[in-house]
Amino acid sequence: MESGHIHATLLDRNGSGREMTWPEVESWHPRQGLLWLHFDSADEEVSAWIRDNSGLQPVVVEALLAKEIRPRTLAVDDGLFLAMCGVDPKHKSRRENRVSIRIWVEENRIISTGKRRLLAEEDLISRLRSGCGPRGTAALVVSLADLLVLRMGDRVDDFEEKVDALEDQLLEWSVKGLGANLVQFRKRTIALRRYLCLQREVLTRMQQESVPWFDGGSHVLLADINERLQRHIDDIDTVRERAAIAQEELLSRNSDQLNSRMYVLSMVAAIFLPLSFLTGLFGINVGGIPWAQAREGFLAFCILLAIALAGQVAFFTGKSGSEAPSNPL
Repeated sequence: MESGHIHATLLDRNGSGREMTWPEVESWHPRQGLLWLHFDSADEEVSAWIRDNSGLQPVVVEALLAKEIRPRTLAVDDGLFLAMCGVDPKHKSRRENRVSIRIWVEENRIISTGKRRLLAEEDLISRLRSGCGPRGTAALVVSLADLLVLRMGDRVDDFEEKVDALEDQLLEWSVKGLGANLVQFRKRTIALRRYLCLQREVLTRMQQESVPWFDGGSHVLLADINERLQRHIDDIDTVRERAAIAQEELLSRNSDQLNSRMYVLSMVAAIFLPLSFLTGLFGINVGGIPWAQAREGFLAFCILLAIALAGQVAFFTGKSGSEAPSNPL
């Protein structure tokens, strides 16, 4: 099987690993070392091999081949199933660049599936090639979790830079399109925080599970990784709050601008309403209209309107001045 076989690595438990061909995988024996197989979960040959030839229980098979799965932990006999997620900045068009990886871990064999290889996984393979990789089953799982959290930290840093840019845009009064950007940004931070919390639950559950190949030292390292992940969650919470404050400030500015415009319109309406009343009143086509036959009637009416306009302007100007807050200093 070559189409869905992404990589097969044999670890010598001394920090090194080498690539194996599929015929070597088929003849592998636990005495040779720890075998790590990674497959494309969407490949039909992979599905057939995992179902028929992997020797895994049906619940594990279904979990490895599921199209969509939330991060979780499942202990089955002496093995452990892990569903985790990471970020892949190489595919920026995808939603949040999230990539899920499902891992079945036994003492001498690891089978993982995913739609494409994660950067954290590539980093781990590189360490094995250089002889600086993990030395056992538990160490490999902890190293992979550590690299996934490390890559997520880079993503959190990107979010902090993005909210800095949005705040600078707000301070510069460049608000064109800012509202839509803030809404989209907040949605992305909420989605990222949700997956970070699910990842934290996976690591916490890993610490609680008792499997013979997971030693005490790995538990300590896992606790440190979980603490670092919690710091990322706290950072993303801070980013969410900053985005919410920026959005509130934007809404406040828009409200102030709207109130200012409505005030001007109200002033114009208040000034011209009496004038419209007078012109309407004098424009009715009935007898008894003052100055209807007078030669200077139109001029007198215009003077009357000017006096009324001047009186209203003086009234509103004086009222605005009296309502202005005094300076306490």
